[in-house]
Amino acid sequence: MSVVIEQPRSPRSRKAANWEKYGWMYMRASGALLVILIFGHLFVNLWVGEGIKAIDFAFVGGKWSNPFWQVWDGLMLWLALIHGTNGMRTIVNDYTSKEGIRKALNIALWGICAVLVVLGTLVILTFDPCPANGIAANLPSFCPAR
Repeated sequence: MSVVIEQPRSPRSRKAANWEKYGWMYMRASGALLVILIFGHLFVNLWVGEGIKAIDFAFVGGKWSNPFWQVWDGLMLWLALIHGTNGMRTIVNDYTSKEGIRKALNIALWGICAVLVVLGTLVILTFDPCPANGIAANLPSFCPAR
């Protein structure tokens, strides 16, 4: 008695096979970097200083007034959103059999990812820790209103 193993499904095209390889490599690299970024984020926000009690508008304002933290949080945002979208793309590709539905879902996924990346980046880069009509008690100590 012999066992016949069927050929695995071939990739849709040669181009698709390369995208899968690059997607797989991105997931490994971004996952490793995200572990460092997330634990650094948690360490600074929860264990350094007063802990979770200190997280308020002034804390975020003070943190995002420093370009280092803007880059840190921006990198975390970009990597996490693209990492998650790529994971969802893999699931969509695995579980959809109709080509039209697969394309529509992938376009929707990447479109939503792009919108969230743009909005999140705008928030990080245009955040004003010293708003004009802010309550002085809630503002960081470096604001001129205090």
